[in-house]
Amino acid sequence: MQIAVLGAGVAGLASATALAERGASVTVFERGAAIGEGAASRLAGAMLAPWCERESAEPEVVRLGAGAADWWAARVPGVARQGSLVLAPPRDRAELDRFARRTDHFERIGAEEIAELEPSLAGRFQAGLLFAEEAHLCPRCALKALARRLEGMGVAFHFGEDGRAASAGFETVIDCRGFAARETLPELRGVRGEMVLLRTGEVALSRPVRLLHPRQPIYVVPRVDGIFMVGATMIESENRGAITLRSAVELLSAAYALHPAFAEAEILETGVGIRPAFPDNLPRVTRQGRVISVNGLYRHGFLLAPDVAGRAADLALGKSGRVAA
Repeated sequence: MQIAVLGAGVAGLASATALAERGASVTVFERGAAIGEGAASRLAGAMLAPWCERESAEPEVVRLGAGAADWWAARVPGVARQGSLVLAPPRDRAELDRFARRTDHFERIGAEEIAELEPSLAGRFQAGLLFAEEAHLCPRCALKALARRLEGMGVAFHFGEDGRAASAGFETVIDCRGFAARETLPELRGVRGEMVLLRTGEVALSRPVRLLHPRQPIYVVPRVDGIFMVGATMIESENRGAITLRSAVELLSAAYALHPAFAEAEILETGVGIRPAFPDNLPRVTRQGRVISVNGLYRHGFLLAPDVAGRAADLALGKSGRVAA
């Protein structure tokens, strides 16, 4: 079966993987010039953290994302299974208790345990929540690794075109264009997310740290070579303009609150992505004729992509599994 996948973001590459693993002949079309270019997923925190996300997400997200870490670890290198750490300054201890009430699969820890887990944070926080079963990865590294794996499986890539015209001759089309598919999905809305990449040799973290604050909670995700991704903004806006001064100040101030050494960090990059979301903030995999739409991953792209990719492959090929020889 000849299948076209539109979009080489996380949803597109995961869908192409699920299809190729079942024996389909897959061609991926990407409007950008390279893997992930222009996709919101390249700016993601890429935290495989279903229980942390439950604090503000729908219960379904936990079920859909529970197997994501295993899925990624089986296909790309660099999945770090160090868990997630949730902290709050002493004055915001109520926020930590509120977070705990809304989720599970965590252990309450004190200052000594925090210092043992993250020596850079020793003496700075008195209480936290450790979600030991969670994981994270580098989004750009993972997208490139998945694309290389797909090329090794015979998947063809065409860059510089969105594929809508070129896919006319394919038996099935998997539309993973995200917010760009809004013309066919009128309920889809854009949620703006902003991030900052910092580099410092003065702070070392082994796992994502979520710092709670009543006004602006943030997450700080370690990458390699002293690089950290700082993010968390969720703005109901479809504006693709550069990061705003307000957001930059809030993100950087929160990073400083986590550790003052971030004040001397280099700002390597700022970024803005428009995450596609439906009214219920849950993804949808739907079919109309030969076109299967995979969309609405909202802020859970890497967490939910394995599940929606499997559902898309089920629709395209049938739940029985592989393409007939």
